[in-house]
Amino acid sequence: MKFNYQYAIIAMLIFIIEVVIALYAKDQFIRPYGGDILVVILIYCFVKSLFDFTIAPLALGVLIFAFVIEILQYIKIVEKLGLEESVVARTVIGTSFAWLDILSYIAGIGIVLIVEKVVLKKELI
Repeated sequence: MKFNYQYAIIAMLIFIIEVVIALYAKDQFIRPYGGDILVVILIYCFVKSLFDFTIAPLALGVLIFAFVIEILQYIKIVEKLGLEESVVARTVIGTSFAWLDILSYIAGIGIVLIVEKVVLKKELI
């Protein structure tokens, strides 16, 4: 475990942006897709702020985690667990599966890999 302030600050800023999107974006693009792109970047940066994991395996792990959440939405896990009235469960897990969400997660992880490799010039593996 090794705390990284840079990733922590980025994670906090993205979290604030996500909250603003959730509260104020009422559109058909930023809220559903921009939020999904940012959420995988947020998770990546949060984990990277606490642990010095190698870039590519961590990015893949975050992507798999996002896919699992999307699959849970597909099987309607919130309803199956009787959490339909829980705003937290509905927000964190979500309630509707969408293939475009999967593409948004892939785009978000793609951004992470491009920034790490091209901008920051880090080794991915």
